[in-house]
Amino acid sequence: MIRAAAALTLLLLASCSSGEKQEAEASPPSPCESATFEGVAFTHCTAVPGRNTIHTVLGPKDGAPYRSLSQLAVNRPDKAHAVAFAMNGGMFDDAGQPIGYYVEDGERLMKLNTNEGPGNFHVLPNGVFYGKAAGLWAVTASDQFAARVTNRPDFGTQSGPMLVIDGKLHPKIQPDGTSLKLRNGVGVDKQGLAHFVISDEPVSFGKLARYFRDTLHCPNALFLDGSVSSLWDPEHGRVDGGPPLGPLIVVEKPAKGGS
Repeated sequence: MIRAAAALTLLLLASCSSGEKQEAEASPPSPCESATFEGVAFTHCTAVPGRNTIHTVLGPKDGAPYRSLSQLAVNRPDKAHAVAFAMNGGMFDDAGQPIGYYVEDGERLMKLNTNEGPGNFHVLPNGVFYGKAAGLWAVTASDQFAARVTNRPDFGTQSGPMLVIDGKLHPKIQPDGTSLKLRNGVGVDKQGLAHFVISDEPVSFGKLARYFRDTLHCPNALFLDGSVSSLWDPEHGRVDGGPPLGPLIVVEKPAKGGS
């Protein structure tokens, strides 16, 4: 009788353990996690093809730009997919409009900007983050984008400078310059995952670029902005505020019941 009771207990424990394991396997990992690189704190968020979709967003249709992640959060359509995370997504003018190539839902609102000028955007080569919503994402230097990309993507945003180009740091970026600011960027690795990184403390261009190259193994990575860099991470209750924003990049979860 004692042996039978013990066997039943073991069976129940094994069943519980199996159930917990299946539940853990069914739940995808958190898209955003804390990281440290060369003594600097970052938040690293990952978008996975087939698990996430990526969209660029300025504001409501026929409306002014949102200008903040909190405005994006409160104005999400009722039937919209849940947000995995969102970030500021490229440089903009005083009205919040993109100053470079910008595509939203397959509609091009701004053409590729190849002009010379001041500021980080014009530290050439700059680049474009683009792709199909559900996958095949890429970061490409703007001159290569102009030469190679003929079909309009579902989304696209131009910013600059490039941080990593074909596995090498941008030639004009110092290894560890004296300009330290909150900064964010995006890179795509060889497996097609899109890596979004925001520093949680001031960081140099060089250190941010090396993090993409040496830890995330992104052959190409693009600087999105500095000082205004912001993240919306719903799972951890984070919605950054600050100066007004322009284009936003929204990474969505699949619909309930979807893959």
